[in-house]
Amino acid sequence: MPTFIGFNTINQNKKFTLVDFDLIKIDLLNAFNIRQGELVGRPGYGTILWNYLFENQTQETQQLIYNEIQRVCAGDPRVYISGIQMFPQQNGLLIQVGLAVVPNTNAQLLSIFFDQQQRRATYV
Repeated sequence: MPTFIGFNTINQNKKFTLVDFDLIKIDLLNAFNIRQGELVGRPGYGTILWNYLFENQTQETQQLIYNEIQRVCAGDPRVYISGIQMFPQQNGLLIQVGLAVVPNTNAQLLSIFFDQQQRRATYV
């Protein structure tokens, strides 16, 4: 029996129900695609990570990105971060986040690509 149940209509034909980790992945992707302050009534929701993508990738900038990934993931009480890795790419930034769903201890690796040109985060 699933622990978390929700729905998604993006890129879905007939089955809109999502459960457990699939639901958590969509919820995190939504948080990474919304700029902080854009969601009405929830000014703290979303991310400011997009501001850092056009900066020089110094150690300080990478630490700010790392902190922002932690902040956004910590906003979801269903997950625990087991590790974060960043890989600068030609047109953006690839971030790999190890996440464990709180009732379990098995971590899964999410690869999220932040595309500078399209200004969109997607799973790879």
